[in-house]
Amino acid sequence: MKKTFLLTLALMITTLLSAQMTKEEMDNVKNTNPLVMQWLTPYQTPPFNLIKTEHYKPAMLYAIEKAKQDINAIINNPQLPTFENTIVAYEQSGKILDRVSGVLFNLNEACTDEQMQEICQEISPLLTQYANDVSMNSQLFAKVKVVYDLRDDLKLTTEDRTLLDKVYKGFIQNGALLTGKDREEYRKATEELSVLTLKFNQNALNDNNSFVLNVTDKKDLDGMPQYALEAAKQEAQNRKMKGYVFTLDYPSYSAFITYCPNRDLREKMWKAYNSVGNHNDTNDNKQVIKDIVNLRLKIANLLGYKSFAEYQLEDKMAETPKTVNDFLDDLVSTSMPFAKKDLDAVQKYANEHGFNGKLDRWDFSFWSEKLQKEKYNISPELLKPYFNLDYVKNGIFNLAGKLYGLEFRENNEIAKYHPDVTVYEVWEKKSNRFMAVLYMDFFPRESKRDGAWMTSFREESKVNGNEIRPLIQLVCNFSKPTKKTPSLLTFDEVTTFLHEFGHCLHGILTECTYQSLSGTSVARDFVEGMSQFMENYAYEKEFLDLFAVHYKTGDKIPQEYIDKIRATQQYNAGWLSIRQLFFGELDMAWHSIEKPFAGDVVSIERIAGNKAELMPMIEGCCMSTQFSHIFGGGYAAGYYGYKWSEVIAADAWAAFKEKGIFNPEVSSSFRKNVLSRGGSKKPMELYKAFRGHEPTNEAFLRQQGFIK
Repeated sequence: MKKTFLLTLALMITTLLSAQMTKEEMDNVKNTNPLVMQWLTPYQTPPFNLIKTEHYKPAMLYAIEKAKQDINAIINNPQLPTFENTIVAYEQSGKILDRVSGVLFNLNEACTDEQMQEICQEISPLLTQYANDVSMNSQLFAKVKVVYDLRDDLKLTTEDRTLLDKVYKGFIQNGALLTGKDREEYRKATEELSVLTLKFNQNALNDNNSFVLNVTDKKDLDGMPQYALEAAKQEAQNRKMKGYVFTLDYPSYSAFITYCPNRDLREKMWKAYNSVGNHNDTNDNKQVIKDIVNLRLKIANLLGYKSFAEYQLEDKMAETPKTVNDFLDDLVSTSMPFAKKDLDAVQKYANEHGFNGKLDRWDFSFWSEKLQKEKYNISPELLKPYFNLDYVKNGIFNLAGKLYGLEFRENNEIAKYHPDVTVYEVWEKKSNRFMAVLYMDFFPRESKRDGAWMTSFREESKVNGNEIRPLIQLVCNFSKPTKKTPSLLTFDEVTTFLHEFGHCLHGILTECTYQSLSGTSVARDFVEGMSQFMENYAYEKEFLDLFAVHYKTGDKIPQEYIDKIRATQQYNAGWLSIRQLFFGELDMAWHSIEKPFAGDVVSIERIAGNKAELMPMIEGCCMSTQFSHIFGGGYAAGYYGYKWSEVIAADAWAAFKEKGIFNPEVSSSFRKNVLSRGGSKKPMELYKAFRGHEPTNEAFLRQQGFIK
């Protein structure tokens, strides 16, 4: 870490610490700041129309002070520690802090600006310091330990016991047993880390936004789909530029790298996309990565673990790095022969159609799409007219209705954080019961990071007998509608929508008592199973028939197209599997280090690439510097979970295929035993209650075409 950054961080923390709020300031915030005032809005939704950027910092400072008061109330309670006055009270502490930080940090991902980014960097160390003060408070931990030691004598429900275990182990994993110098080192490391992860994401976003490819000669774009050209022309007009503009936002990049006939331009675009955060400038992430992994290692060592992976995996389904590495290596060895066949087939096709030499990375998608089109006579351009975003959304809503009896009612009275957002109330039709508010945010913009995700502004819980239903946010980056066409999705984007909506259902259908156990608050290597399960519907005629009609003619998607979609399900399955496994191997390589890392960032990529890559690495390109899942998100030593969850999802899907993909008995069991239970029991127990057995690899391998 650069000394200037450390100095800035130290000054930042010192300034914040010296700026404790007076009672007068606290009262002023309480009475004037819309983030902390009572939300007299439908379903107590955030009043985005009233919230301004300058409200965030004072609201966060106020919320931290209120959270401290909640903790002090537990510590100073003269009664003997009980489950209710200690564990439940701890669970329910800091509600205002949860509320304000939920708005701030979610919007920092979806609708940010420089001022908001600066506020997040200022507040993050203070939040971490507050968390450290709580987890290292010996008086508080002593009370928690009293209850934990009496756990077998208490009349606790299964969910109560899960919460107690989680709270107790959480204190230990967050430094409660540390003393003296170790405690101070832990504090310092976690505070620095909280700022660095934000810095990583901000660098990646800024670098992503800095690249623009302006093409003025239409000949360079011959053969590109009309939808991509219209979007690029609209982007050029928005930027007051001539011709066509392509960016690194995924819809633009994906269309360009798949269809652009100009190989030199494809190379330029591919290298730009794959070198984000690696340009030795102010947005460079290499040193940030080194600092992050070394701080994580330091934290793990202080807590008694050899590596961050060992620390991180202790409470996951996999439990140990060896289990994860064996899992990844086994799937690599299974997938690699199929991946080689996929590459050889595309190489052969390209050579037979005028391409000389070996394929480079910017060639694979281009020639692979042509081969797929010739082999199956289908292409994204052929399918997109049937995947009008509005139709797809209605189809997915209809699916949720068939499976779980849900209904989605648009509400224009609920405030939005951006004009692109659409807000829905979610109701259970049969009981006419309100279930959730769902914010749907579909289109790219410079203030939003790339990718797709689900999160929430508020989790479900029950407090003093009152049920609090969740506020769910779904964020994607689909192509915006143009003056001529609505937003039309590729088939891959349809599966992305289904994937993220699977997470939404996990949040919407939850029926837990405690917020920290509800919805998607489950082990990382289990949570993706709920979302990947939903992707299977994209290949089913019964689902596609619910919505897939041509946006111009209204004609239903032809049966032959559906047959071809299903036939392509295993196309390049080996190649795609290896690509995903490379990400998992890279993640584990970074977080399995047992000594501080001072080498070349790219060297770690080569280690992972030696296991799970088929093409040579390109100078200047680096996945790590843009790998926000592990360096700016919650998937550190957890990216393997996507593949782990694929096994679970395939096994669960087999249950539906056996009895019908809309079968009410199966969907009711899935809801009751898995989706509604959140993290109230161990994942394997939840899954076995639904399926009757642990998931096996067979359904997954069969689905991929790796076994017959």
